[in-house]
Amino acid sequence: MSDELFAPDFRAEPYWWDRTPRPDLPQQDPPTRAEVVIVGSGYTGLHAAIQTARAGLSTVVVDARDAGWGCSSRNGGQISTSIKPGFTELTRRYGDAVARAILADGQASLAFVGDFVRSEAIDCDFRVAGRFHGAHLPKSYDALARDCAMGNPVFATDAFMVPRDAMAAELGTDAYHGGCVYPNHASLDPARYHAGLLARAEDAGVVVVPHCEATSLQTGGGAVTLGTARGTVRARRVVLATNGYSGALSSWHRRRIIPIGSYMIATEPVAPAIMDRLFPTDRVITDTRKLVYYYRPSPDRRRVIFGGRVSVSETDPRKSGPRLHAEMVRLFPELGGVRISHSWMGFVGYTFDTLAHIGETEGVLHAMGYCGSGVGMASYLGMMLGRRAAGLADADCGHGQIGFPTRPLYAGKPWFLAPMVGAYRIRDRFGL
Repeated sequence: MSDELFAPDFRAEPYWWDRTPRPDLPQQDPPTRAEVVIVGSGYTGLHAAIQTARAGLSTVVVDARDAGWGCSSRNGGQISTSIKPGFTELTRRYGDAVARAILADGQASLAFVGDFVRSEAIDCDFRVAGRFHGAHLPKSYDALARDCAMGNPVFATDAFMVPRDAMAAELGTDAYHGGCVYPNHASLDPARYHAGLLARAEDAGVVVVPHCEATSLQTGGGAVTLGTARGTVRARRVVLATNGYSGALSSWHRRRIIPIGSYMIATEPVAPAIMDRLFPTDRVITDTRKLVYYYRPSPDRRRVIFGGRVSVSETDPRKSGPRLHAEMVRLFPELGGVRISHSWMGFVGYTFDTLAHIGETEGVLHAMGYCGSGVGMASYLGMMLGRRAAGLADADCGHGQIGFPTRPLYAGKPWFLAPMVGAYRIRDRFGL
């Protein structure tokens, strides 16, 4: 049965790579010296590199795989205001001023991506189409309505509620009890966005070295020494831009990042009449589950891109694909006969406080932990990190004012993930 769900031309890799093949960069050794060396060539690393290179600093980016091989070309392309805790919770943790600064970062991240794409003329199907957040239970709708009426104390969301009897104008499913629309949220093609960043970085003089895994990191003597599989680089500053792929390079950062697999499928082309009926808008869609599903029409409105967490432990995309397909069909029975053309996964960098983090210690800078909101926040914090590395003004933000927590007994392997996913499933089912 599962084999029948896969199209004859099925590919176990991101749908986005069909239109934007992996970048063909020259194989080379990194220089032995640079003013800034960045580990990771995704959104964070390239935005940081653009800032430092344009400020006149010699900048090298190294990556263990192809440029952008990780989640920067594997995500769903959604851009929101990126902050998971609400104002009340943030105020309880950090006080009013820091709470407002963190929320302001979220709004700034959304605005920054749009401004950057337009000013740099990056062709990546960027659209401000909004996001529909579906209520999977009646009590979830009530909670959304309360939050919508309360508003945001830092910026206007322009959000509005859609009751269940008006759902047809938003989404062709009976599975939700209404929902909330955030009209200012946006979407793009993540791989084309990354390709545009890579081109701008190279134009600025950044040296990008793929297939050059960072293997060691030493500080001292006013410099940082980065060992790689292709040689050693001595720099004034090193930027860690590895997020869910951080690994063992820095044990301090590894103890604070939780790599969690997020799984996605793309369907075969869907008949235009069905696509228009099921997805009458081009919004991205999420829902109120703790184990959230996120999905959208592809930029050309020919396919459905559907993602989420469907297993208690990490699994193969060939196994996760049918499970995602089953959830998609539960929401949209009309898609039952549409097969899977692509199935893939990527590692999201989660944190124990569900917030991103940015900081510096002894010449080693980091921005990571985007908790599933990496398009906007990785871009914005990457830019801020680059400004900080270059010693430029306006490099401070709310996320830089908080500590980066870990937990006892955690060393980088999320042993607690399976029981946590099981507990979330129970909570989602009963609304606990």
